[in-house]
Amino acid sequence: MKIAVLGAGLVGLASAHALADEGHSVLIIDREGPAAGASRGNAGWLAHTDIDPIAHPKMLRQVPKFLSDPLGPLAIRREYLLPILPWLARLLIASHPANLARSIEALIALQRLAMPAWAQLSARLGMEKMMHRNGGLFAFETHDAFREALPHFKRQEAAGIRVEYLDGPEVRRMEPALSDAIAGAAFFPDAGHVSDPYLVTMALYEAARARNIDFLQASVNAIDLDRGVTLRFDGRDPMVVDRAVIAMGAWSKPIAASVGDPVPLDTERGYNISFPGSTRYIYRPISFQGSGFVATPLDTGLRLGGAVELAGLKLPPNHARTRAIYKKAERFIRDLPSFDQGTVWMGFRPSIPDSLPVIGYSTRSPHVVHAFGHGHYGLTQSAATGQIVADLIAGRQPPIDLSRFSPQRF
Repeated sequence: MKIAVLGAGLVGLASAHALADEGHSVLIIDREGPAAGASRGNAGWLAHTDIDPIAHPKMLRQVPKFLSDPLGPLAIRREYLLPILPWLARLLIASHPANLARSIEALIALQRLAMPAWAQLSARLGMEKMMHRNGGLFAFETHDAFREALPHFKRQEAAGIRVEYLDGPEVRRMEPALSDAIAGAAFFPDAGHVSDPYLVTMALYEAARARNIDFLQASVNAIDLDRGVTLRFDGRDPMVVDRAVIAMGAWSKPIAASVGDPVPLDTERGYNISFPGSTRYIYRPISFQGSGFVATPLDTGLRLGGAVELAGLKLPPNHARTRAIYKKAERFIRDLPSFDQGTVWMGFRPSIPDSLPVIGYSTRSPHVVHAFGHGHYGLTQSAATGQIVADLIAGRQPPIDLSRFSPQRF
């Protein structure tokens, strides 16, 4: 079959490889090119140990505090408050205990597939050296905050996730660059990160081209299902394919609507600053709990990033937020390079209120498959999502229950 994969980010490229493995003729279509969106500059974590949706009551209780600080871990741009209200209402619904429990169950199921899928994909493409398994730290500034988080870590342990508990001196022996401001940490020995998310995405793209997966730079604006699967473009003639996969990240919403699925997709903007060549600071990813940012030791240099800004796709970036992340990092990591030595970036996380991606057949046709909305876990879940996409195209039963990921769940 001729299959068009819309989107040349991590999810789209992983899906293209999984489909090519089954003998399909695959065409990747992207409006800009490979690694142009969130796949280009994300934090680089393989965060399969995370099992809490963003709609968790713990996070919601902190919203008033976050919103009082326009440069804090969570912010809503004033100009975007009205457009984001329906999404926020769904976020509240998703935080209801019964809904939350189902979301956690579904998230755990998908996260369990993540690392085996990446191991298989990276081995097949010779990318093993781009995957690092040094574990990850969740660091706390106070003992009280650490104790308050213990029930969450216990839930992770109950889900089969290994956790070790470290006091401040133990953390600093593991990561000597950390300051005395860190009181303790939870260490996840099975967590990992990649060499650089941009390089990983480009390696997937180059491997795709080497195996004769085609690429077209073009803007798809709709899918017409009246006569098969017809792709409608801006400035190009329509194209008929046998199947289509929508994996356009934060730009998927109008295309999904054209095939009958008005999903509540919005974007959580993430900001970061990277220091090329600065590779001597830390040895594993560190999340600074309560401060809303992470540090990742990419092969290309140190990256500091995170936070959530709800501001849509069109408003300009506010890199005062990036500088605020850097100022926080100065308290925790010794001898950082100056801010002016770094490269700033802002990206769009494609986010669904219940923190679960949209994976499944479209309402109007099983010939169109959705694979977007992975939020903070696009890198982590991309290889597993690609395998599920291949299952759906083949008409096979996927390895997990997809009802909680269905585009018809809203």
